[in-house]
Amino acid sequence: MFEQKRLGRGLEALLGRPLDQGPASSLSEPLLQVEDEQGFTSVPVRDIDPNPFQPRNDYDDAEIQALADSIVEHGLLQPPVVRRVGNRYQLIAGERRLKAVIRAGFENVTVQVREADDRQLAEMAVVENLQRKDLNAIEKARSFQQYLQRFGCTQEELAQRLQLDRSTVANLVRLLELPAAVQQLVREGKISQGHARALLPLGVEEEQLGFAQRIVREGLSVRATESLVQETVKAADVEPLAVFSPDATDPAAGPARTRQDNLADLEQELRRVLGTKVELKQTKAGSGRIVIHFASPQEFERLQGQLYQTAGQPRVAQAA
Repeated sequence: MFEQKRLGRGLEALLGRPLDQGPASSLSEPLLQVEDEQGFTSVPVRDIDPNPFQPRNDYDDAEIQALADSIVEHGLLQPPVVRRVGNRYQLIAGERRLKAVIRAGFENVTVQVREADDRQLAEMAVVENLQRKDLNAIEKARSFQQYLQRFGCTQEELAQRLQLDRSTVANLVRLLELPAAVQQLVREGKISQGHARALLPLGVEEEQLGFAQRIVREGLSVRATESLVQETVKAADVEPLAVFSPDATDPAAGPARTRQDNLADLEQELRRVLGTKVELKQTKAGSGRIVIHFASPQEFERLQGQLYQTAGQPRVAQAA
């Protein structure tokens, strides 16, 4: 006789068992599919579809196996949360637990059924991802970005709906502006979110990737990385002014002078605030221009939104 694997005494007591149900069902027999007052029921694992808003792709196989072993030994202490979609179920939260239940060989699993529309489903996925300590920053950023694109809202609106600071949303989404190779280093845990954020002011992908590789190679701390990036940015600021005047090319005028300290400080402050490369060009007469660099349409969208929000104006265009 195949020994019955239990869902755990806590949940079994919560769900209860009808008096005429008899012995606990075997793994091949579906359990009672009647929801209790809290929405708990037991359904076949084959009837549960993944969360379409789940950005997580990286799962530790050893971790899933360890969780499966724990479920076999102690039962499932916290059921996955699902919603009904037609005659099937769709996962809201608890993908690791569901994977572990399947790995453990269960054909049925106790779940909690909740009512949720697509937007609520996406928000629940975002919140679950944000709260997970083992979820990397890039996956969290993608959960935010996916929500923003699908529902056409601003970072401010998302932050309000999730009761977060706007800076939390903005700082994570900005990581997606980094080169794919740098993002992969974050996903692999070779550099941290703090390291990645420190690279943003560089603005040039080659420099960002070079610094990221140096972080891995030399084991640089976040503080050391920030200092090196600041030194690199300041070094780039010490260059001749673009002077548009008749005597600018006169050898007798001597070498072009370096930027004024206050101009360099302003450029550095703009880079810090905007999170991208900014160049200030000024003539002897005092006129000039500000050049703001962006590396992708997504970064253009962020900068545009940031500038228009500061000016109190609606967006008027999009990057091609």
